[in-house]
Amino acid sequence: MSFAGRFAGRSAIVTGGASGLGKAVAARIVAEGAQVMLWDVDPDALQSARDEVGAAHAQVLDVSDHAAVVNAAAATRDSFGRIDILVNSAGITGATAAVDDYPIDSWLKVMDVNLNGLFYCCRAVLPHMLANGYGRIVNVASVAGKEGNPNASAYSASKAGVIGFTKSLGKEFATRGVIANALTPATFESPILEQLPPSQVEYMASKIPMGRLGEVHESAAMVCFMASEECSFTTGSTFDTSGGRTTY
Repeated sequence: MSFAGRFAGRSAIVTGGASGLGKAVAARIVAEGAQVMLWDVDPDALQSARDEVGAAHAQVLDVSDHAAVVNAAAATRDSFGRIDILVNSAGITGATAAVDDYPIDSWLKVMDVNLNGLFYCCRAVLPHMLANGYGRIVNVASVAGKEGNPNASAYSASKAGVIGFTKSLGKEFATRGVIANALTPATFESPILEQLPPSQVEYMASKIPMGRLGEVHESAAMVCFMASEECSFTTGSTFDTSGGRTTY
């Protein structure tokens, strides 16, 4: 289902926009009338996604590079004239290992991308939203941030950080026109699963009461509501797409 014109006149940034949830969200937002800038670290996937999504704007970007994020936000603002929507979908899983054997470099990389990078993007885009008195920020967290997954401590901790950060962010700007919420999906079909061993995917799927993995369009639909004007009285909160796994 599409809501034609829901994002007419709006401008959006989608990080991790070259694949998975980011690409699906970008495609819907474009179809519903907005200009979209895709940010992604993979240049080949980014070009392919740009063609598939129909977005005329894309930039190769590592969100863990603070200076690059600041420059990209300014360039996007100059290109579009405004920034109304930020969807932070970029993320990595990191190693699958117990804490006593978890690689330090993987822990740091996960935090740099999933938490620090998300913070950099919010920090860089917020001034442009505040200048117009309007903004929607959607931070993609995970059910792992609420419940924790064994052998995925860095990922779980980073996504818990995203949830806590979003609660703070939403409260800070609740009276200034900028609404920020987090999505907490359970495992869904996505290229990110290729970073995990099959046993880990099977474990996560077994925890879902509906008995199946999610589908990307289900989470994309929720993100688009969160990114729209319709989401007007909920901020600093989490929206669940977990097939019943999380109940709070």
